[in-house]
Amino acid sequence: MHRIYLKELGEIQQLPLGVALMVLTTVEETQAPEKARYLLARTQQQIADPEAGRAIIEMIATIMVYKFTNLSRQEVEAMLGLQLADTRVYREAKEEGREEGRQEGESALILRLLSRRIGEVTPERRSQIQALSINQLEALGEALLDFTQPEDLEEWLRSHLSPL
Repeated sequence: MHRIYLKELGEIQQLPLGVALMVLTTVEETQAPEKARYLLARTQQQIADPEAGRAIIEMIATIMVYKFTNLSRQEVEAMLGLQLADTRVYREAKEEGREEGRQEGESALILRLLSRRIGEVTPERRSQIQALSINQLEALGEALLDFTQPEDLEEWLRSHLSPL
């Protein structure tokens, strides 16, 4: 068995594009922006298929985002001369953030409505409600209109979740 270390493969400029992408993950932070810009230019020159080119550009952007976690999206964009908002990694992260925000907002509203309807919700039940999916929160939101006592919430949770 012979081990191959990415740092020992040579200069990015001399490597096939796929291997160069892997080596980019090991490049020092001081050299990474220059090497990434080189790979972006090389991708645009060598890759004729637009879909494949976008995929490689997204890989480069993703590597740089993970390499420079202390930088904002705008700073990484400026560093690479890219619009990262157009890349899949940012679209997915943005959508995930929206979903989480929506879920948190809905659970907060449900908890306030429950407190007004049946009194204070226990911390244990509060945690269960905060862990519900958006669909479950919407169902609970409709059901709570008929709640008159804390036991109604207990029954709803019992029937819609695994055993408490």
